[in-house]
Amino acid sequence: MKADPWPSATTEDYLERIHELILEKGYARAVEIAAALRIRQPSVTAMVQKLAESGYLNYEKYRGITLTEKGARVAAAIRERHMILERFFVLLNLPPTTRDKDIEGIEHCLSPETLASLAGLVDFFESRPDVLREFARLRQRTVRKRED
Repeated sequence: MKADPWPSATTEDYLERIHELILEKGYARAVEIAAALRIRQPSVTAMVQKLAESGYLNYEKYRGITLTEKGARVAAAIRERHMILERFFVLLNLPPTTRDKDIEGIEHCLSPETLASLAGLVDFFESRPDVLREFARLRQRTVRKRED
């Protein structure tokens, strides 16, 4: 049996937002997805229908949207990837707006191998705060040298 191809970045963005809304409210609606993604509702409706046809979600016109098992599995993997990147950027002491922008910019481009390495690096630094503090000091010295 051939495995489904991994969804596109656009599909991932939809599934991620739908999953977040479901976690908050128990369901998602096209109007809320449109607001979260800052796009027009007719575009969301068309994509939701496509995602339903692809087996990622359950959609009935004028009702809430829920994820199928397949959609939930993909959404959970997307969420895990997002959280690993967020933990990594927190370790780097980046401001929240920078973190969010950078996560959105790179999260769709990482291979599973790179993500696993980043997760290991995050675990390493989180379990060794002394090493993390030394890294922060080194980074500050490097930044100061560039500013001089």
